[in-house]
Amino acid sequence: MFLGHALFAFAVAALVAERRGWDGRRALLVGAVAGAFAAIPDIDVAYALVGLADWRLVGGSLGAPAAFWDASRAVHRSATHSLLVGAVAAPAFALFVVRDSSRARLVRLAGSAILVGLVALALVVDGSVSAFVMALFAASGVFVAAVAARGTSLSPSAVALAALWGLWSHPWGDLVTGSPPEWLYPLESPVLATRVVLHPDPTLHLLCAFAIELAAVWLALVTVCRLTDRSLLALVDRRAGAGVAYGLVALAATPPTLAVSYHFVFSILVVGALCGASCGVPSATTLRADGGRSVPVPGAVPLLERALTAVGAVTVALLAYATVYVAFVAPF
Repeated sequence: MFLGHALFAFAVAALVAERRGWDGRRALLVGAVAGAFAAIPDIDVAYALVGLADWRLVGGSLGAPAAFWDASRAVHRSATHSLLVGAVAAPAFALFVVRDSSRARLVRLAGSAILVGLVALALVVDGSVSAFVMALFAASGVFVAAVAARGTSLSPSAVALAALWGLWSHPWGDLVTGSPPEWLYPLESPVLATRVVLHPDPTLHLLCAFAIELAAVWLALVTVCRLTDRSLLALVDRRAGAGVAYGLVALAATPPTLAVSYHFVFSILVVGALCGASCGVPSATTLRADGGRSVPVPGAVPLLERALTAVGAVTVALLAYATVYVAFVAPF
């Protein structure tokens, strides 16, 4: 869900900005800032890298991924996913966007003090590991704010809203893929304490969760096409239809679940990547002389066209896999 968090926040922020009268470029910029902030809470998985040091202790070919995720459970979806922490951190990050040289140092000191306070809170509540993760979270947010200050003309208030939306939109995507986040950290959360089950069959639950992620990707691509005045359908190459062959995998491979999904996720993404990479419709043509005749030389295929074709292929592959699974494999 890492990608989905960022792309969903990007799309909604950009579309809201456009609706409020912003031009396409500025709407895309504020969307990009919101998307960057939406990705920050998952910086807590950095601690899980320590699990890779011991992955050989876990048997099987999936030892490394298992060790990684086992280690991540110590801090993942806790402090950095809190709505309360986000409400405090977002305006603190925006203080680093103030460009008025006469007061920039003062407000940045205030922002630093707030963020140091969050790190201290995590240290008191959960110890050094949580404090380390909160420090990474704070540093990442300051970095995004600094890039926004240098690369955009967005005001501190706009960055504050983008940061708040990004941080607050992130936790909801985790409701179907794992243990729910600690919504009100450091306080106890009395609601949404268990995973939302989309289907009692674990494989169909995974496919539905993957479809939600895919929908977020499509929303982002639709947003880019809308704000750049491009036709989405015209940019999807027919090679995306090759993804239908992926349905046969449902008959040959072990059905994936949230516990073991690597073979499904990696293979279906490879299908999309191959279809996108093979996208050969030229976007431009130049002419050169060859024996007195003019010969067309294909230009580069736009990145957006490749991305749309790749995502289209993944979508076709998912629908084909789900159809074959339900028809021939599902235990009902």
